[in-house]
Amino acid sequence: MSPRFHALKVKDVRRETAEAVSISFEVPEELREAYRFSAGQYLTLRRMIGGEDVRRSYSICAGEDDGELRVAVKKIDGGVFSSFANENVSPGDEIDVMTPSGRFLLPQHEGGKRTLIAIAAGSGITPVLAMIRTVLTREPESEFYLFYGNKTAQSIIFKEEIENLKDLFPTRLGVFHVLSRETQDVDMLSGRLDADKLQVLLTHAVPAKDADGIFLCGPGEMIETATGALSALGIDEGRIHREFFTPADGSAPHAPKPAHDGADTDHAATAELIIDGTRVSVPVAAGETIVDAAIRAGIEAPYSCKGGMCCTCRAKVESGEVDMAVNYSLEPWEVDAGFVLTCQSRPVSKTVVLDYDAM
Repeated sequence: MSPRFHALKVKDVRRETAEAVSISFEVPEELREAYRFSAGQYLTLRRMIGGEDVRRSYSICAGEDDGELRVAVKKIDGGVFSSFANENVSPGDEIDVMTPSGRFLLPQHEGGKRTLIAIAAGSGITPVLAMIRTVLTREPESEFYLFYGNKTAQSIIFKEEIENLKDLFPTRLGVFHVLSRETQDVDMLSGRLDADKLQVLLTHAVPAKDADGIFLCGPGEMIETATGALSALGIDEGRIHREFFTPADGSAPHAPKPAHDGADTDHAATAELIIDGTRVSVPVAAGETIVDAAIRAGIEAPYSCKGGMCCTCRAKVESGEVDMAVNYSLEPWEVDAGFVLTCQSRPVSKTVVLDYDAM
């Protein structure tokens, strides 16, 4: 079944830093199962702001056993929803919240000890914190090592909570704060998390070659840098898991991306969409994405970021052909199997059939 929105009441709002809050939601008993999540997943929040339907995805920061549904929202320049969340949300408010989505997940635990590493920057800590809390609580032998990049100590989201976890699990949680605008006693922990620094840290501080899984989360540029460093160290691609919070090319996260050169999308088409077992026909204007066509037609097709990063709009092309402008979230096997991000896909053929229910 496709993810669905429900109006949830805000339970609590915590100020985490000067530019970030965390928000928890009350989940009615009848919706508890629908909002059961795995560490690493996210929620899409929707609200009418200034007369516009605005929706954004935010990662869950609570552990699976914490008994709460909580996300963190960092305010960004020009961010409509992030500004609203940081300045206007209060306990008792209602926000439309989509059921949990996302595949930035912990590999299944087969028992015994495992060593996990996370490299995060800024708000990229959010899903990683959920993973850390879950692993340390459920796996008494496992170890987790965090390399966390920020500008200054004051900008570290969940700084106190991370310190508390370090006190609770001193032999199983290792934390390395790397600050780009603040000098630290250890030179290697001052400056940006660049490739050279990561290669040294992942060789001498915590050998990446011994890790069972490595998780990268934050701005696309950082993820590409970390991926390159891990590749240089000979780390198997299958052990690396990524969650992009911004595009790797530095473009605006929600800006539309053009079709590929040579892709014939400059014509009207018809898209047949299969959503929750129902088939609907949607006219697609020349150069229009599938998601934008569905929105224009009043069809509630799943989507959130519209930037190719969150995968909420994933569907399988059953017939016809589309051009997918960018992809930051589908795995290679999914692309090979015919899955696309409909927020980035424009029809090439006159008729296309896309199945949102396909697994």
